[in-house]
Amino acid sequence: MAENNIIHKIALSMLKGMNAEIIRHISDCGITPEEFFALEAPALADALKMPRINMLERMNRDEAIFKARKEKELMDRHNIRGSFLLDDDFPVRLLHIADPPVMLYQLGHTDLDGLHIANVVGTRRPSPYGLDFAEKLIEDLSAYFPDLIIVSGLAFGIDAAAHKASIKAERETVAVVAHGLNMIYPAAHRDLARMILKTGGSIVTEYPFGEKPFRQRFLERNRIVAALADITIVIESDIKGGAMSTANTAFSYSRDVAALPGRISDRLSSGCNHLIRKEKAHLIGCAADVIEITGWKPLDKQVAPVQRNLFPELDGDPRLIYDTLRFSMEPMQADSIHTQTLIPMPRLMSALGEMEFDGIIIRHPGNRFSIA
Repeated sequence: MAENNIIHKIALSMLKGMNAEIIRHISDCGITPEEFFALEAPALADALKMPRINMLERMNRDEAIFKARKEKELMDRHNIRGSFLLDDDFPVRLLHIADPPVMLYQLGHTDLDGLHIANVVGTRRPSPYGLDFAEKLIEDLSAYFPDLIIVSGLAFGIDAAAHKASIKAERETVAVVAHGLNMIYPAAHRDLARMILKTGGSIVTEYPFGEKPFRQRFLERNRIVAALADITIVIESDIKGGAMSTANTAFSYSRDVAALPGRISDRLSSGCNHLIRKEKAHLIGCAADVIEITGWKPLDKQVAPVQRNLFPELDGDPRLIYDTLRFSMEPMQADSIHTQTLIPMPRLMSALGEMEFDGIIIRHPGNRFSIA
């Protein structure tokens, strides 16, 4: 029964046009994954209050089940774990974005709900300045946080440097790839991928076996890189590129973004300088800056309390959020706040970000919130 259950979940993710919004709608209608594939198309469309779209047709659903069975066999053969959007083991940070993957495949056993997760991204052609900073930053953060996890994209340049620095510091690192787990791209990083797994790290993707990388998938991948971490750190980037995509996505998710500044004449610093100038990123120069931005509590360090107005004057969404948190016995996750306030998730995340910036609320590890 359990095996059939995961097969139906994988099959849902393989249907063309399926996304998190539809998955949640199916669940809200009381339809299980098994029932979704068992019902006849007219009955299913009626139960879901949806038109007869292609994904509901019997032929397409049967084809998805066939592919899912093959995928499950490959997962078992290669020790790959799959996490479904509505399952308890789905990474909490991914639940807080508007467009999470329906299925996340993981090779390795890294805890993606760890307390201290940062992603480090940047140019594929870094200077010694950028490479040195990446290694020193991760080395210093590792000294403060034994459970530090660094996320990146396994690309050339800063991505690879971040993974290698994590391995050198004996910390787990997670590579998010834009293809199925039957391959490694770029191929030159196969040894690096093996070392990531050997040292306790993981390789994750939303794509099933056999799916190849192409440009759009790298952009889609970047949202997972951004969402898996509490802070996105950009180390050298042109004004355009994958690192800027990740940074802008993280900013849109109301996650912290930090950037290493550089000389205005350096093309490789133009993206970082732009993010700082547009107030989308904090300026950083050392590990202490990251700790200050995130509010992480490092080992053997005491954070002085800050006096806050106990009852700030608020209205609208912030007032509703504040009252909800004020009467909670413990920090609340965003989805719990959404359930109680009925504030749409994009608007809620924006309000939470503004309230955190104003010092009204505190964000805890795992993106839980409480009154400051």
